[in-house]
Amino acid sequence: MDLGLKGKVAVVTGGTEGIGRATALKLAQEGANVAICARRQALLDKAAAEIGKTGVTVLAFAADMTRSGDIERFLKAVIERFGRIDILFNNAGTSLRGKFLEVDDSKWHEDLDLKVFGAIRCTRFAVPYMKKQGGGRIINITTIGAKQPGAESMPTTVSRAAGLALTKALSREYAADNILVNTVCIGKIKAGQHERKAARNGIDLKAYYEEMGKTVPLGRVGEAEEVANVVAFLASQAASYVTGTSINLDGGISGVL
Repeated sequence: MDLGLKGKVAVVTGGTEGIGRATALKLAQEGANVAICARRQALLDKAAAEIGKTGVTVLAFAADMTRSGDIERFLKAVIERFGRIDILFNNAGTSLRGKFLEVDDSKWHEDLDLKVFGAIRCTRFAVPYMKKQGGGRIINITTIGAKQPGAESMPTTVSRAAGLALTKALSREYAADNILVNTVCIGKIKAGQHERKAARNGIDLKAYYEEMGKTVPLGRVGEAEEVANVVAFLASQAASYVTGTSINLDGGISGVL
């Protein structure tokens, strides 16, 4: 199925590993030129080399999504290289969580700066270009915890809930400009942060994921590529009437729609 992405320009934040890398690669395989950013240059170079094998143009830029100056420099570089932004995938983020009384202001600021203000700043830059070119797609990563927060889940569930509100508000404000805004609410998905946690604790990664998957109705942890497939759909012509919605991608673990 042709998703109609050939020649489009896609921006993927946090694009060097896990969901970000898988999505950047999937969009490139569909013919989109891709701009990725992350903080670590070595991972950027590795991801860019992999994505470049698809034959599209790849821009890899070192940027910290908690710093407004970095975001502006990154997105200006995108415009200088490609002249447009068709798809913005606000993916950069971590799962910072703990007991409420043990999470201090610095951790709250860190989480909100990365996931909420990072998405806000990227979107603020991209929207004028999308309006000028007649439309675009914005896809935000959130989590099922944003809809169904548990104990000791802050600050990440709060910042992710803000992502849900941002998605809905933007979709209403820019629908007339043909800018479609949606979110993918992920559950337990394989990611670099899980790999690093398993390594720190001296746990075999396969066993770690098998244990995580026991609470998932489908019986396993999701693959980053499965998230990428859904993001690519939302970015495609096949989703031309989809905006302001969230898709749970969690193997059935959530108790909410």
